[in-house]
Amino acid sequence: CLIIRLALAETFCLNCGILALDEPTTNLDAPNAESLARSLLDIMHSRKDQENFQLIVITHDMGFAHLLGQREHADYYWRITKDDNQHSHIECENIYD
Repeated sequence: CLIIRLALAETFCLNCGILALDEPTTNLDAPNAESLARSLLDIMHSRKDQENFQLIVITHDMGFAHLLGQREHADYYWRITKDDNQHSHIECENIYD
């Protein structure tokens, strides 16, 4: 099921160039989350010459984010948090910090 969803998502983003995943590791065990990360890295590698390709991943799974965040593909990520007053804060962070 995961492979089918990923294949459909990649197919739909062929022309527009944006692949957006919201909490893709929800209900996945660690081996399947790692497999998804490897598949996404393969997609990023195959699309590296496509000017308009962007991968947007919304996740609370920092381990998954670090699996995706390899320097050959990205140098940073954006962390969005809320403070005690429910105000959002957006910070650019180095992948390896």
